[in-house]
Amino acid sequence: MDELDRLRTDAFRDLDASADAGELEAVRVAYVGRKGKLTEILRSLAKRPIAERKSLGSAANAFRDEFELQLKVRAAALAKETAAVARQFDPTKPGAKLHRGHLHPLTLVDADVRRIFTGMNFTVVEGPEVETERYNFDALNIPANHPAREMWDTFWITDNKQQTTNNKARRRSSVVGRKLLMRTHTSPMQVRYMEAHNPPFQIIVPGRTFRYEATDASHEINFYQVEGLMVGPDISLANFKYVVERFFTEFFRGQAVTFRFRPSYFPFVEPGLEVDIKVTNNRQPMVRHAHHPERSRGTTNNQQKETWLEVMGAGMVHRRVFDAVRYNPDEIQGFAFGVGLDRLAMIKYGIPDIRLFYGADLRFVRQF
Repeated sequence: MDELDRLRTDAFRDLDASADAGELEAVRVAYVGRKGKLTEILRSLAKRPIAERKSLGSAANAFRDEFELQLKVRAAALAKETAAVARQFDPTKPGAKLHRGHLHPLTLVDADVRRIFTGMNFTVVEGPEVETERYNFDALNIPANHPAREMWDTFWITDNKQQTTNNKARRRSSVVGRKLLMRTHTSPMQVRYMEAHNPPFQIIVPGRTFRYEATDASHEINFYQVEGLMVGPDISLANFKYVVERFFTEFFRGQAVTFRFRPSYFPFVEPGLEVDIKVTNNRQPMVRHAHHPERSRGTTNNQQKETWLEVMGAGMVHRRVFDAVRYNPDEIQGFAFGVGLDRLAMIKYGIPDIRLFYGADLRFVRQF
Protein backbone atom coordinates (compact mmCIF):
# COMPACT_ATOMS: atom_id res chain seq x y z
CA MET A 1 0.00 0.00 0.00
CA ASP A 2 2.89 2.36 0.72
CA GLU A 3 4.25 1.66 -2.76
CA LEU A 4 0.82 2.41 -4.27
CA ASP A 5 0.61 5.70 -2.37
CA ARG A 6 4.03 6.80 -3.64
CA LEU A 7 3.04 5.78 -7.17
CA ARG A 8 -0.14 7.78 -6.88
CA THR A 9 1.74 10.93 -5.82
CA ASP A 10 4.25 10.56 -8.67
CA ALA A 11 1.58 9.90 -11.28
CA PHE A 12 -0.51 12.98 -10.57
CA ARG A 13 2.61 15.13 -10.28
CA ASP A 14 3.73 13.95 -13.73
CA LEU A 15 0.24 14.59 -15.15
CA ASP A 16 0.29 18.18 -13.96
CA ALA A 17 3.83 18.68 -15.26
CA SER A 18 3.07 17.46 -18.82
CA ALA A 19 3.35 20.42 -21.19
CA ASP A 20 2.01 18.96 -24.40
CA ALA A 21 0.26 15.95 -25.89
CA GLY A 22 3.55 14.11 -26.37
CA GLU A 23 4.55 14.38 -22.73
CA LEU A 24 1.04 13.44 -21.65
CA GLU A 25 1.20 10.26 -23.73
CA ALA A 26 4.55 9.38 -22.15
CA VAL A 27 2.99 9.70 -18.69
CA ARG A 28 0.11 7.45 -19.70
CA VAL A 29 2.46 4.78 -21.02
CA ALA A 30 4.64 5.01 -17.87
CA TYR A 31 1.77 4.25 -15.52
CA VAL A 32 -1.04 2.41 -17.33
CA GLY A 33 0.69 1.19 -20.47
CA ARG A 34 1.34 -2.53 -21.08
CA LYS A 35 4.50 -2.32 -18.97
CA GLY A 36 3.39 0.58 -16.81
CA LYS A 37 4.04 0.79 -13.10
CA LEU A 38 0.36 0.53 -12.10
CA THR A 39 -0.20 -2.24 -14.64
CA GLU A 40 2.57 -4.30 -13.02
CA ILE A 41 0.98 -3.89 -9.59
CA LEU A 42 -2.38 -5.08 -10.93
CA ARG A 43 -0.75 -8.11 -12.58
CA SER A 44 1.01 -9.05 -9.34
CA LEU A 45 -2.24 -9.38 -7.41
CA ALA A 46 -2.69 -13.02 -8.40
CA LYS A 47 0.52 -13.94 -6.49
CA ARG A 48 -0.47 -12.14 -3.30
CA PRO A 49 -2.42 -13.52 -0.32
CA ILE A 50 -6.18 -13.28 -0.54
CA ALA A 51 -6.50 -10.66 2.20
CA GLU A 52 -3.85 -8.42 0.68
CA ARG A 53 -5.24 -9.07 -2.78
CA LYS A 54 -8.64 -7.64 -1.87
CA SER A 55 -7.45 -4.46 -0.21
CA LEU A 56 -4.63 -3.73 -2.65
CA GLY A 57 -6.71 -4.62 -5.69
CA SER A 58 -9.55 -2.34 -4.67
CA ALA A 59 -7.18 0.58 -4.06
CA ALA A 60 -5.24 -0.05 -7.32
CA ASN A 61 -8.40 -0.17 -9.45
CA ALA A 62 -9.71 3.04 -7.85
CA PHE A 63 -6.34 4.67 -8.55
CA ARG A 64 -6.45 3.53 -12.21
CA ASP A 65 -9.96 4.91 -12.70
CA GLU A 66 -9.04 8.26 -11.17
CA PHE A 67 -5.80 8.43 -13.19
CA GLU A 68 -7.55 7.76 -16.49
CA LEU A 69 -10.17 10.42 -15.68
CA GLN A 70 -7.52 13.02 -14.85
CA LEU A 71 -5.67 11.98 -18.00
CA LYS A 72 -8.70 13.00 -20.10
CA VAL A 73 -9.11 16.26 -18.17
CA ARG A 74 -5.45 17.16 -18.72
CA ALA A 75 -5.67 16.25 -22.43
CA ALA A 76 -8.66 18.57 -22.89
CA ALA A 77 -6.86 21.39 -21.06
CA LEU A 78 -3.75 21.00 -23.22
CA ALA A 79 -5.88 21.00 -26.41
CA LYS A 80 -7.56 24.23 -25.32
CA GLU A 81 -4.21 25.85 -24.55
CA THR A 82 -2.85 24.78 -27.95
CA ALA A 83 -5.86 26.28 -29.74
CA ALA A 84 -5.49 29.54 -27.83
CA VAL A 85 -1.83 29.78 -28.81
CA ALA A 86 -2.75 29.09 -32.43
CA ARG A 87 -5.22 31.98 -32.36
CA GLN A 88 -2.68 34.44 -31.05
CA PHE A 89 -1.73 37.24 -33.45
CA ASP A 90 1.43 36.60 -35.40
CA PRO A 91 2.67 39.85 -37.02
CA THR A 92 4.86 37.86 -39.41
CA LYS A 93 1.92 36.02 -40.97
CA PRO A 94 0.04 37.45 -43.97
CA GLY A 95 -3.27 39.07 -43.06
CA ALA A 96 -6.54 37.25 -43.66
CA LYS A 97 -8.18 38.18 -46.95
CA LEU A 98 -11.11 40.47 -46.30
CA HIS A 99 -14.35 40.00 -48.22
CA ARG A 100 -14.95 43.06 -50.36
CA GLY A 101 -18.34 44.25 -51.47
CA HIS A 102 -19.31 44.19 -55.14
CA LEU A 103 -21.07 46.79 -57.24
CA HIS A 104 -24.24 45.62 -58.91
CA PRO A 105 -23.85 45.16 -62.69
CA LEU A 106 -26.55 47.79 -63.33
CA THR A 107 -24.58 50.22 -61.16
CA LEU A 108 -21.44 49.49 -63.18
CA VAL A 109 -23.25 50.03 -66.48
CA ASP A 110 -24.93 53.22 -65.26
CA ALA A 111 -21.57 54.66 -64.20
CA ASP A 112 -20.03 53.72 -67.54
CA VAL A 113 -22.87 55.32 -69.50
CA ARG A 114 -22.62 58.54 -67.51
CA ARG A 115 -18.85 58.66 -67.97
CA ILE A 116 -19.03 58.22 -71.73
CA PHE A 117 -21.76 60.79 -72.33
CA THR A 118 -20.29 63.41 -69.99
CA GLY A 119 -17.09 62.94 -71.99
CA MET A 120 -19.10 64.07 -75.03
CA ASN A 121 -20.31 67.16 -73.13
CA PHE A 122 -23.75 65.79 -72.26
CA THR A 123 -25.33 66.91 -68.99
CA VAL A 124 -26.81 64.27 -66.69
CA VAL A 125 -30.27 65.15 -65.35
CA GLU A 126 -32.84 63.14 -63.43
CA GLY A 127 -36.60 63.30 -63.14
CA PRO A 128 -39.48 62.04 -61.00
CA GLU A 129 -40.59 58.43 -61.16
CA VAL A 130 -44.19 59.46 -60.46
CA GLU A 131 -45.31 61.44 -63.50
CA THR A 132 -48.36 63.23 -64.81
CA GLU A 133 -50.22 62.06 -67.87
CA ARG A 134 -49.25 65.24 -69.67
CA TYR A 135 -45.50 64.71 -69.44
CA ASN A 136 -45.61 60.94 -69.91
CA PHE A 137 -48.01 60.96 -72.87
CA ASP A 138 -49.79 64.14 -74.01
CA ALA A 139 -46.79 66.43 -74.52
CA LEU A 140 -44.97 63.59 -76.29
CA ASN A 141 -47.59 63.46 -79.04
CA ILE A 142 -49.49 60.57 -77.45
CA PRO A 143 -52.97 62.00 -76.67
CA ALA A 144 -55.61 60.06 -74.78
CA ASN A 145 -57.17 58.45 -77.87
CA HIS A 146 -53.90 57.70 -79.63
CA PRO A 147 -53.48 53.96 -80.42
CA ALA A 148 -49.77 54.24 -79.53
CA ARG A 149 -50.74 54.24 -75.86
CA GLU A 150 -51.21 50.51 -76.23
CA MET A 151 -47.41 50.28 -76.51
CA TRP A 152 -47.05 51.21 -72.84
CA ASP A 153 -48.77 49.09 -70.19
CA THR A 154 -49.19 51.65 -67.47
CA PHE A 155 -49.39 51.69 -63.69
CA TRP A 156 -51.95 54.43 -62.95
CA ILE A 157 -52.18 56.06 -59.52
CA THR A 158 -55.66 56.86 -58.23
CA ASP A 159 -56.61 58.23 -54.82
CA ASN A 160 -53.02 57.91 -53.64
CA LYS A 161 -53.12 54.16 -54.23
CA GLN A 162 -51.25 52.45 -57.02
CA GLN A 163 -53.69 50.71 -59.36
CA THR A 164 -53.52 49.27 -62.83
CA THR A 165 -56.21 49.77 -65.44
CA ASN A 166 -56.26 49.08 -69.10
CA ASN A 167 -55.80 51.99 -71.44
CA LYS A 168 -59.34 51.78 -72.82
CA ALA A 169 -60.79 52.42 -69.40
CA ARG A 170 -58.31 55.22 -68.86
CA ARG A 171 -59.41 56.99 -72.04
CA ARG A 172 -62.93 57.38 -70.67
CA SER A 173 -61.62 59.62 -67.90
CA SER A 174 -62.95 63.17 -67.96
CA VAL A 175 -59.70 64.58 -66.59
CA VAL A 176 -57.05 64.68 -69.32
CA GLY A 177 -53.36 65.16 -68.64
CA ARG A 178 -53.53 65.48 -64.85
CA LYS A 179 -53.71 61.91 -63.63
CA LEU A 180 -50.62 60.48 -61.97
CA LEU A 181 -48.82 57.35 -63.08
CA MET A 182 -45.54 55.52 -62.68
CA ARG A 183 -43.49 56.70 -65.64
CA THR A 184 -43.33 54.16 -68.44
CA HIS A 185 -40.15 55.67 -69.94
CA THR A 186 -37.65 58.42 -69.20
CA SER A 187 -38.91 60.53 -72.14
CA PRO A 188 -41.03 62.86 -69.93
CA MET A 189 -37.81 64.60 -68.94
CA GLN A 190 -37.44 65.75 -72.54
CA VAL A 191 -40.46 67.99 -72.06
CA ARG A 192 -39.62 69.02 -68.50
CA TYR A 193 -36.10 70.04 -69.47
CA MET A 194 -37.09 71.90 -72.63
CA GLU A 195 -39.74 73.86 -70.71
CA ALA A 196 -37.06 75.15 -68.33
CA HIS A 197 -34.09 75.64 -70.72
CA ASN A 198 -33.33 77.28 -74.00
CA PRO A 199 -31.32 75.45 -76.69
CA PRO A 200 -28.70 74.50 -77.58
CA PHE A 201 -28.16 71.71 -75.06
CA GLN A 202 -27.52 67.98 -74.86
CA ILE A 203 -28.62 65.82 -71.94
CA ILE A 204 -29.02 62.24 -70.83
CA VAL A 205 -31.63 61.09 -68.32
CA PRO A 206 -30.89 57.79 -66.55
CA GLY A 207 -33.61 56.38 -64.33
CA ARG A 208 -36.03 53.65 -63.39
CA THR A 209 -39.22 53.04 -65.36
CA PHE A 210 -42.28 50.85 -64.83
CA ARG A 211 -44.46 48.67 -67.05
CA TYR A 212 -47.49 46.59 -66.11
CA GLU A 213 -46.60 43.34 -67.83
CA ALA A 214 -45.80 39.72 -67.12
CA THR A 215 -42.21 39.01 -66.13
CA ASP A 216 -40.01 36.60 -68.04
CA ALA A 217 -36.37 36.34 -69.10
CA SER A 218 -36.55 39.64 -71.02
CA HIS A 219 -39.35 41.57 -69.25
CA GLU A 220 -39.68 43.07 -65.77
CA ILE A 221 -42.24 45.37 -64.18
CA ASN A 222 -39.45 47.85 -63.46
CA PHE A 223 -36.23 48.40 -65.35
CA TYR A 224 -33.72 51.14 -66.12
CA GLN A 225 -33.46 53.40 -69.15
CA VAL A 226 -31.26 56.22 -70.36
CA GLU A 227 -32.92 58.96 -72.36
CA GLY A 228 -30.81 61.17 -74.61
CA LEU A 229 -31.70 64.55 -76.12
CA MET A 230 -29.72 67.01 -78.22
CA VAL A 231 -31.41 70.20 -79.43
CA GLY A 232 -30.00 73.08 -81.44
CA PRO A 233 -30.40 75.04 -84.67
CA ASP A 234 -28.42 72.64 -86.89
CA ILE A 235 -28.87 69.18 -85.34
CA SER A 236 -29.35 66.31 -87.78
CA LEU A 237 -29.28 62.52 -87.93
CA ALA A 238 -25.61 62.81 -88.85
CA ASN A 239 -24.98 64.18 -85.34
CA PHE A 240 -27.04 61.34 -83.88
CA LYS A 241 -25.12 58.72 -85.84
CA TYR A 242 -21.79 60.08 -84.60
CA VAL A 243 -22.90 60.20 -80.95
CA VAL A 244 -24.42 56.72 -80.97
CA GLU A 245 -21.50 55.05 -82.73
CA ARG A 246 -19.00 56.71 -80.44
CA PHE A 247 -20.99 55.68 -77.37
CA PHE A 248 -21.29 52.00 -78.26
CA THR A 249 -17.70 51.80 -79.47
CA GLU A 250 -16.52 53.13 -76.13
CA PHE A 251 -19.01 51.09 -74.11
CA PHE A 252 -17.87 47.83 -75.73
CA ARG A 253 -14.26 48.99 -75.84
CA GLY A 254 -11.82 46.37 -76.99
CA GLN A 255 -14.48 44.70 -79.13
CA ALA A 256 -15.62 45.19 -82.70
CA VAL A 257 -19.07 46.79 -82.99
CA THR A 258 -21.06 46.83 -86.25
CA PHE A 259 -24.10 49.13 -86.59
CA ARG A 260 -27.39 48.89 -88.45
CA PHE A 261 -30.01 51.66 -88.54
CA ARG A 262 -33.62 50.71 -89.36
CA PRO A 263 -36.71 52.90 -89.84
CA SER A 264 -39.26 52.54 -87.06
CA TYR A 265 -42.16 54.37 -85.42
CA PHE A 266 -42.33 56.27 -82.14
CA PRO A 267 -44.97 59.00 -81.65
CA PHE A 268 -42.54 61.62 -80.35
CA VAL A 269 -40.01 61.44 -83.20
CA GLU A 270 -40.20 61.82 -86.96
CA PRO A 271 -38.46 60.16 -88.67
CA GLY A 272 -37.99 57.35 -86.18
CA LEU A 273 -35.42 54.61 -86.27
CA GLU A 274 -33.99 51.73 -84.30
CA VAL A 275 -30.34 50.88 -83.80
CA ASP A 276 -29.04 47.33 -83.98
CA ILE A 277 -25.50 46.30 -83.15
CA LYS A 278 -23.38 43.22 -83.62
CA VAL A 279 -20.61 42.76 -81.03
CA THR A 280 -17.72 40.43 -81.79
CA ASN A 281 -14.47 39.46 -80.05
CA ASN A 282 -16.23 39.56 -76.72
CA ARG A 283 -13.56 39.02 -74.09
CA GLN A 284 -15.86 39.38 -71.11
CA PRO A 285 -16.08 36.29 -68.87
CA MET A 286 -19.24 34.22 -68.94
CA VAL A 287 -21.70 34.89 -66.14
CA ARG A 288 -22.59 31.71 -64.31
CA HIS A 289 -26.10 30.79 -63.26
CA ALA A 290 -26.71 31.94 -59.69
CA HIS A 291 -28.33 28.64 -58.74
CA HIS A 292 -26.16 26.33 -60.85
CA PRO A 293 -22.60 27.77 -60.80
CA GLU A 294 -21.26 24.91 -62.86
CA ARG A 295 -23.35 25.96 -65.87
CA SER A 296 -22.00 28.90 -67.84
CA ARG A 297 -24.55 31.46 -68.91
CA GLY A 298 -24.46 33.95 -71.75
CA THR A 299 -23.78 33.99 -75.45
CA THR A 300 -20.66 32.67 -77.08
CA ASN A 301 -18.51 34.65 -79.47
CA ASN A 302 -19.83 32.65 -82.42
CA GLN A 303 -23.41 33.34 -81.41
CA GLN A 304 -22.73 37.06 -81.12
CA LYS A 305 -21.07 37.18 -84.53
CA GLU A 306 -24.25 35.81 -86.07
CA THR A 307 -26.81 37.90 -84.16
CA TRP A 308 -28.03 41.48 -84.57
CA LEU A 309 -29.05 42.91 -81.21
CA GLU A 310 -31.72 45.61 -80.96
CA VAL A 311 -30.45 48.18 -78.48
CA MET A 312 -31.97 51.62 -79.07
CA GLY A 313 -35.03 53.48 -80.29
CA ALA A 314 -34.47 57.00 -81.58
CA GLY A 315 -35.29 59.69 -84.12
CA MET A 316 -35.63 63.41 -84.75
CA VAL A 317 -37.84 65.16 -82.20
CA HIS A 318 -41.39 65.56 -83.53
CA ARG A 319 -42.64 69.07 -84.34
CA ARG A 320 -45.58 68.60 -81.98
CA VAL A 321 -43.22 67.96 -79.06
CA PHE A 322 -41.50 71.27 -79.85
CA ASP A 323 -44.93 72.91 -80.04
CA ALA A 324 -45.76 71.56 -76.56
CA VAL A 325 -42.70 73.28 -75.07
CA ARG A 326 -43.12 76.41 -77.23
CA TYR A 327 -40.03 75.95 -79.36
CA ASN A 328 -40.19 77.03 -82.98
CA PRO A 329 -39.74 73.78 -84.98
CA ASP A 330 -38.73 75.79 -88.05
CA GLU A 331 -35.70 77.13 -86.21
CA ILE A 332 -34.82 74.27 -83.84
CA GLN A 333 -34.12 70.62 -84.52
CA GLY A 334 -33.04 67.82 -82.27
CA PHE A 335 -32.76 64.09 -81.84
CA ALA A 336 -33.80 61.86 -78.96
CA PHE A 337 -33.01 58.27 -78.10
CA GLY A 338 -33.77 55.72 -75.42
CA VAL A 339 -31.67 52.73 -74.42
CA GLY A 340 -32.23 50.15 -71.69
CA LEU A 341 -29.49 49.82 -69.08
CA ASP A 342 -30.65 46.28 -68.32
CA ARG A 343 -30.33 45.41 -72.01
CA LEU A 344 -26.80 46.84 -72.19
CA ALA A 345 -25.74 44.93 -69.07
CA MET A 346 -27.18 41.68 -70.42
CA ILE A 347 -25.21 42.07 -73.66
CA LYS A 348 -21.97 43.21 -72.05
CA TYR A 349 -21.82 40.57 -69.33
CA GLY A 350 -23.64 37.70 -71.05
CA ILE A 351 -26.62 37.68 -68.67
CA PRO A 352 -29.53 35.71 -70.13
CA ASP A 353 -32.33 36.58 -67.68
CA ILE A 354 -33.30 40.12 -66.61
CA ARG A 355 -34.79 38.77 -63.38
CA LEU A 356 -31.31 37.97 -62.08
CA PHE A 357 -30.73 41.73 -61.65
CA TYR A 358 -33.55 42.00 -59.13
CA GLY A 359 -33.02 38.81 -57.13
CA ALA A 360 -31.31 38.62 -53.76
CA ASP A 361 -28.68 35.99 -54.60
CA LEU A 362 -25.26 37.38 -53.71
CA ARG A 363 -23.54 34.71 -55.80
CA PHE A 364 -24.75 36.61 -58.86
CA VAL A 365 -23.50 40.02 -57.70
CA ARG A 366 -20.11 38.65 -56.55
CA GLN A 367 -19.24 37.86 -60.17
CA PHE A 368 -18.77 41.55 -60.92
